Amino acid sequence: MKNYEIERKYLIKTLPEDLESYPYHDIEQGYLCTDPVVRIRRQDDEYILTYKSKGLMVREEYNLALTREAYLHLRRKIDGHLISKRRYLIPYGPHTIELDRFFSPREGLLLAEVEFQSEEDALTFRAPDWFAEDVTASSMYHNSTLSHS
Repeated sequence: MKNYEIERKYLIKTLPEDLESYPYHDIEQGYLCTDPVVRIRRQDDEYILTYKSKGLMVREEYNLALTREAYLHLRRKIDGHLISKRRYLIPYGPHTIELDRFFSPREGLLLAEVEFQSEEDALTFRAPDWFAEDVTASSMYHNSTLSHS
């Protein structure tokens, strides 16, 4: 069975006024490989190994649980910089906006991702006013690329 991720990604014009009132996750992630993408992630107290295929809006994605020890072992082997960010979960109609505030390596960068059930849903999505440019088609804003900046 194949798992797909359908998402669009945006730069942010202005932050929502009540940002700190939303739930969030502190995330640390690194890349063992970027072609194909093999990522390790610590999200709060969860540890995950992820494989992602090539693509921009639609990509295959597989997640496997890791132990803390396995994560720490693999973290020493990452290629590039370790990414550190806070991800806010903001409800928006039937969707959840995942707003990432980066601490490293691109301190201050703000990116929003919205996941969809279908490509049609993704293509008809109307972004909120506080979103800026749609950067879905730019691999420059993939976290795997950011880990090398």
